[in-house]
Amino acid sequence: MLDYMPDLDRVFQALADPGRRLMVERLSQGPASVSELGRPLEMSLAAVLQHVQVLEASGLIRSQKAGRTRTCSINPAALRSAEDWIADRRTIVERRLDRLGEYLEQTAGQPDPAWATEPSETTNDHQEQQ
Repeated sequence: MLDYMPDLDRVFQALADPGRRLMVERLSQGPASVSELGRPLEMSLAAVLQHVQVLEASGLIRSQKAGRTRTCSINPAALRSAEDWIADRRTIVERRLDRLGEYLEQTAGQPDPAWATEPSETTNDHQEQQ
């Protein structure tokens, strides 16, 4: 059973697009208007707005409209949820690697039980079958 939150799915889906990642990077420096976010991207303002809507739906950013200008800002809590999920996975993998390292240190120089069969026994068994 999968036990992760759908909101986390939306965060990763939103971050899957390089243009949206660029927008998030820009917003990590401070608030910006939609036109500012679109400036480095080769797309129409309508396309930029669609990307902004995806980022908003994921919870990564918030926006406010004042007059004709929509200003966006980053939502650190949504980024933190993705960071926490990744950190948890990293911790699990690192613990497993640590246990493997400990096991290898403890068993260094010991013969592997899987290879404990003497070659002569195998040869004798083969000769008896013939």
